[in-house]
Amino acid sequence: MSWDEPPFKVTAPNITQDKETGIGDYTDTELKQVLRKGIKRNGVPVAMVMPSGFYEIMTDHDLDAVIAYLRTIKPIKNAVPDPVYRMPQGHPIPPGGDKIFTEAMLREKENKGFYLVTIAHCMECHTPMGPHGREFATRLGAGGFELPGPWGVSVSRNITSSKEKGIGAFTDNEIKRAITQGVSRDGGKLKPPMGYHYYATLATDDLDAMVAYLRTVPAKE
Repeated sequence: MSWDEPPFKVTAPNITQDKETGIGDYTDTELKQVLRKGIKRNGVPVAMVMPSGFYEIMTDHDLDAVIAYLRTIKPIKNAVPDPVYRMPQGHPIPPGGDKIFTEAMLREKENKGFYLVTIAHCMECHTPMGPHGREFATRLGAGGFELPGPWGVSVSRNITSSKEKGIGAFTDNEIKRAITQGVSRDGGKLKPPMGYHYYATLATDDLDAMVAYLRTVPAKE
């Protein structure tokens, strides 16, 4: 998959275990640096389309598990073009996402929900873009970000606790259905790139935690 945007022209890199064109020759430490810090082994930053800033928070256990899985992907030789950067690439980190979580922190329900919403980078799409980047500090979750694609143009919705403009009036089950089935409160189908099909197998406890956290997101109209 490729992106040709004002900040960059990039193609998703090969993350199979091929040693020449993939990540088979990367050490675990180098992979962790890519995931958490957005820096490749040659010191070049990844394109901003990679939400590495949202993975800063990942527990060591979860990060190790992700890398263990990547090691199981069979090697496929596929060289892709080098990225073209038209401006410096940032590494935006959402509020509260700058420190590695511990397993103990995940025992509290809302904390766990915040953790899961962060690594799913929900607020990347559901927070509007201002002149200096995502308006995390003032408009977290307020929606309104346009996402063009083969589907047309999707506009991310407000997922704050506002009862009129957000999801404050949704029932827990309605929020869960939107996350896991891509069905809105009125029964309509959510447009891509909402990744509900990736969230369809979320554990019940994890889904409950995500809803609990979303209930705490300050209302924005």
